[in-house]
Amino acid sequence: MKFAFYIARRYLFAKKSHNIINIISGISVAGITMGTMALIIVLSVFNGFENLVVTLFNSFNPDIRITANEGKTFDAAVFPSDQLKSIPGVAYYTEVIEENALLKYKDKQFVIAIKGVSSDFDKTSNIRQMMTEGDYVLQTGSNDFALVGQGVAYSLGLALRDYENPLTVYVPRRNARASFDPAEAFNSLTIQPAGVFSIQQDFDIKYVIVPLRFCRQLLDYKTRISAVEIGIGKGEDQEKVQREIQKIAGDNFSVKNRFQQEELLYKIMKSEKLAVFIILSFILFIATFNVIGSLSMLILDKKKDIAVLTSLGADEKLIRRIFLIEGLLIDLLGGVLGLVLGGIICWLQQTFSFITIQTSNSFVVDAYPVKMEVMDFLLVFGIVFIIGFAASWYPVKYISRKYLGGKLA
Repeated sequence: MKFAFYIARRYLFAKKSHNIINIISGISVAGITMGTMALIIVLSVFNGFENLVVTLFNSFNPDIRITANEGKTFDAAVFPSDQLKSIPGVAYYTEVIEENALLKYKDKQFVIAIKGVSSDFDKTSNIRQMMTEGDYVLQTGSNDFALVGQGVAYSLGLALRDYENPLTVYVPRRNARASFDPAEAFNSLTIQPAGVFSIQQDFDIKYVIVPLRFCRQLLDYKTRISAVEIGIGKGEDQEKVQREIQKIAGDNFSVKNRFQQEELLYKIMKSEKLAVFIILSFILFIATFNVIGSLSMLILDKKKDIAVLTSLGADEKLIRRIFLIEGLLIDLLGGVLGLVLGGIICWLQQTFSFITIQTSNSFVVDAYPVKMEVMDFLLVFGIVFIIGFAASWYPVKYISRKYLGGKLA
């Protein structure tokens, strides 16, 4: 094996009798390098966007969310809240009421989802770190305040310190009778905005967060809630805690972790990443066809060397091994160079953000996010090796037989 590797290495770097062989070998290495580099960069960018989206959604979504399988609400008075709070690993427990509503500010109106939360809401989410204007204040004594999504605030032209014009929230009145007066069909309450948050467009243009007691008064709820949001302590086994919660809550309730709450979105991102990986792997496979041409011409160029090695006692397995290793060296050289260059470009983007996102609208980030993962490097290297082995094996096994008159058959 050492002898075959030594000869193959000499063939790779030594000058051939025909300069075109050196050129084709260089093109082979360059093609594999570019393909590998593209794979690493694209996968790292996908990882960056995925990490960004997960971070944004996790800023609003809790670790665990419990909802009723039937109906929009359930009775918190008969819900086993004390048992859930006593589960090891449950750090925070938040009761939530969520309902569609009409929000009015001055002469402007906007349809929103009003979300009433109890005092632990900032513990089960990172909403406090997402405030862009004002303060995170939901209630002080008997006074209630609202936190408004940035998209909602923009649509209403909201001013936080406009104390003469509070927000007015309208919801359909439960069990309302038919009347000629539209006001009798709705419940309404006013509330002063305390801050504006920005998480992600889907949330910013939809949600207004208010205290739970405000929402209950608005909706005429005494003990009913829409969901329970639970925060899990750091270092705890989330799957184990989720199973315990489901066991206590029972089959009438759905217990979802953060991935399951946005399952469709995460599956789409994974599918897109897989599709791009397959496409770029196919392009890399096409690039390795240069290896077939390079090895075929090298075999023809080294006919005399093969004859000398055969006369010195080299068998057909050794001859084949030499050229197989030669092809693998071309492939792995290009692969390693591609991994290194791809890693350097990703590091530069992480550090200096020199490739920006060209958009006329404001975006969450100004430059393409990048996140390098070891498994991506190992996976790409494995793909390069497998494709390179297949591309090297073909000319060694078949083309050599054709051009060397069956000597290696």
